[in-house]
Amino acid sequence: MSALQASDYPARLEVDYPDSLDRLSTLLRLIFAIPILLLVSLMGYVGNNVIVLPTLVMILVRRKYPRWWFDFNLEYSRFSGRINAYLALLTDRYPSTDEEQSVHIEIDYPNAAQLNRFLPLVKWLLALPHYIVLAVLVILSTIAEIIAWVAIVATGAYPRPLFNFVVGVQRYSLRVSAYAFLMATDRYPPFSLSP
Repeated sequence: MSALQASDYPARLEVDYPDSLDRLSTLLRLIFAIPILLLVSLMGYVGNNVIVLPTLVMILVRRKYPRWWFDFNLEYSRFSGRINAYLALLTDRYPSTDEEQSVHIEIDYPNAAQLNRFLPLVKWLLALPHYIVLAVLVILSTIAEIIAWVAIVATGAYPRPLFNFVVGVQRYSLRVSAYAFLMATDRYPPFSLSP
């Protein structure tokens, strides 16, 4: 799939490149992140168990995706995206529970009547090749984040190629999630890190 087609995908993520990053905040990032990680862990348990399965059933039986369920999933994805960006050192701003900050996530609201009603039963299985690719990319992204951590502590700047790679991995992960779990689209995600 070309970059043009990837940019048209119904799930999009962009992160503003920071001019400089705080060295001390970067050095102690994991400690600073503990409270927000506890909050997102609690929300993730509730969100994944209360919204995902009922959405699957609603699409299967009624061919509906209630807007408020979608809005919850979208806002939870945005919140998680801000946390992921903070943990990946892409931003110094502590993740807000409701402000966009420097992480921009958009997922198009689906017309449930146009979604294949039976596809949600197997989307998670069809996405298996993506899980394998993501597992490798997450390992490489973690290595890139460690290198970036050293660079930021030493220079106060995130090397641009590493920044672009880490954002690309998060973008790819969002597309897979929008397809397999958020059920926001029937379009198979592209194997691409590009916007």
